[in-house]
Amino acid sequence: MLDHTKAADVKIDLISGMRLIAHDPLAGFGGVGEGMSLQRAPDGRRILWVAHEGPPKNFTGVDVTDPSRPKVIVQTELPHNKVRSNSLETTGDIMAVAYQTAQPGLQPAGIELFDISVPENPRSISFFDCSGPHSRGVHQVWFVDGEFIHCAAGAADFTPRNPLDDQAYRIIDVRNPSKPVEAGRWWMPGTAEGDDAPPPERLKIDSGFRCHNTNVYPDRPDRAYVGYIDGGFYVMDISDKSRPTVISRFSPNPPFPGFAHTLMPLFGRDLAVASHECIHDDGFDWPKLTWLLDIRREDNPVPLSTLPMPSFEEYGRKGGRFGCHNLHENPPRDTALHSETLLFSTLFNGGLRVHDISDPLIPREVAAFVPSAPPGARVPAIQINEVYVDENGIVYCGDRHAGGIYILELDI
Repeated sequence: MLDHTKAADVKIDLISGMRLIAHDPLAGFGGVGEGMSLQRAPDGRRILWVAHEGPPKNFTGVDVTDPSRPKVIVQTELPHNKVRSNSLETTGDIMAVAYQTAQPGLQPAGIELFDISVPENPRSISFFDCSGPHSRGVHQVWFVDGEFIHCAAGAADFTPRNPLDDQAYRIIDVRNPSKPVEAGRWWMPGTAEGDDAPPPERLKIDSGFRCHNTNVYPDRPDRAYVGYIDGGFYVMDISDKSRPTVISRFSPNPPFPGFAHTLMPLFGRDLAVASHECIHDDGFDWPKLTWLLDIRREDNPVPLSTLPMPSFEEYGRKGGRFGCHNLHENPPRDTALHSETLLFSTLFNGGLRVHDISDPLIPREVAAFVPSAPPGARVPAIQINEVYVDENGIVYCGDRHAGGIYILELDI
């Protein structure tokens, strides 16, 4: 582990508007997935739970009570190297972890619930099985209210017309955490065997018409904000969880390349943020952008602007992926920052970027952090994959391949 005295040893290509206070390579397993969640443990400690990009590790718990001195306190193993646990969420002292297999038909493929009241000893509560002949299990989980998990998941009884379309939007009732049950599901019409609708037109870079992020907030518990990869972004009515219905869809793809990732509403401003994920190296699927939408009429989202991007000439072939990915999603817990004017986003080799969207027509970059490629990286550049910002404005971001966690303070 590197503590705050070693933060100065991290090689940095660019930093502005923030200060690096610590770095932790996660005991040499620094590939960070799309899941970070900050728990306030029963004994008062603050534990950052980190999902890993892939095997051999399942998840890691890092004590960040003093964010300048992070300390790994637990790190768990996956059962085999053909499964990944890319996503996790915590609510109170329960954690949900997603399991996705490398090919359909393998196990474990589903969601495991853990009791994390003793962070050093996560205890399995239950497993919700999403395996099946056409299923790779679960890519993403959203779990913020202690009652329902919203997820991108396959199922034993779901047969996609195209194998790339294997993960629907599923809602899992975990009010009895020892016996989770499905409450409802939805998939893009035309993507499942037996659908009346025709199959959708495939994109030039075909990433699939399947679910990715499934954000639901207590401000509007009857709405889900769904990124559906090549299918675009959906606002869903989930007042009846057994029958989610579409309110609206925003899809700039085509002509833009697909992979709609995150749709995050900003309720106080009638705005939403929609990010696409870059999934190819060396600019092959450029441009991958983050859009600001006017959702005053939620049945007709209107694009207002895109976040300014670093220069393609500088970053496009710097190494690995360059383009948008994920956001700090304003998770509704008391250990997370909730901002409707500052956006924190990950751009892979473009690092971490912070934008002021006080004027949604002219978003401005106000801070940036681009470390150099860490030791052991698979490409010659950083790949900042995930970001979480706590209620004190401490920023945690993770490298996809090897760098682990970088911890920063804002100075803007």
